[in-house]
Amino acid sequence: MSLPKLHVAVLMGGWSNERPVSLMSGEGVARALEERGHTVTRIDMDRAVALRLAEAKPDVVFNALHGVPGEDGTVQGMLDLMGLPYTHSGMVTSVIAIDKELTKQALVPHGIAMPQGTMVRTPDLHRADPLPRPYVLKPVNEGSSVGVAIVTAEGNYGNPISAEAKGPWQEFDELLAEPYIRGRELTTAVIAGADGPWALGVTELRPKSGFYDFDAKYTEGMTDHICPAEIPAEITEACKNMALRAHVLLGCKGTSRSDFRWDDEQPGLSGLFLLEVNTQPGMTPLSLVPEQARHVGMSYADLVEAIVADALGLTATQGLVAAQGKG
Repeated sequence: MSLPKLHVAVLMGGWSNERPVSLMSGEGVARALEERGHTVTRIDMDRAVALRLAEAKPDVVFNALHGVPGEDGTVQGMLDLMGLPYTHSGMVTSVIAIDKELTKQALVPHGIAMPQGTMVRTPDLHRADPLPRPYVLKPVNEGSSVGVAIVTAEGNYGNPISAEAKGPWQEFDELLAEPYIRGRELTTAVIAGADGPWALGVTELRPKSGFYDFDAKYTEGMTDHICPAEIPAEITEACKNMALRAHVLLGCKGTSRSDFRWDDEQPGLSGLFLLEVNTQPGMTPLSLVPEQARHVGMSYADLVEAIVADALGLTATQGLVAAQGKG
């Protein structure tokens, strides 16, 4: 079936570091919905967002926010209190999934391999390394590789890390330190289907310089997307299985995207690690979920409507049914 014509409020923008990405995601979603005949109210989120939503009286909210407070459970709790249905994951799932340490506590006991890490206060970084080099430092609750630093023996951060060196220690009071996993960057999208969630495929990301940071993700031409990834079948199936299990274990809704590192010099699956689960993946022209959806035969508008349908508990759209048949 196709969706009935709806009034959809698209929440975008906000004030996180990922505001520019959210604006691009939200505008793409809004245009796709309008092309399908839906009425759209665009809302660039500010502190009066609840009042603006109450005035708009939408049938459903498409949450195109990224980062805090749109992805950490804050906005989800507000929408729950207002009685408005919304896309993507609910409050509890969002609280857990945005926190990389809480995510590990939820997934590792179920056999999902994730890098062992440790939380470190940033003043302590300037006295001694928390792990043997090379290691990665990242904020515990940011997405889009915001604030990520790779600390190597040959790097220019100093040894120990200098407080004057440019890095996340200048912005965050506490950081997660994890061993650096050499190898390849992989990602798998999961979306809601008529018979439950399903994993779309695996994409390999090959930055043309450096690592897959914020600029590499959102600047055209800086990263090659290999979709489907040219990797052994057992790695493809493992990524899809782990992404699907993580989606279910965390209680994700609508869509999620799991990011992996794969050390291809290690035997079998021993070099494959889940890094994080994104509960509100980007929907920009360069974003990975729309790209994987296209590969299985879903248009961007089909994908958007499928996410909205899931938020309303409706049967999947024609495009989603066709794509699942192909997948």
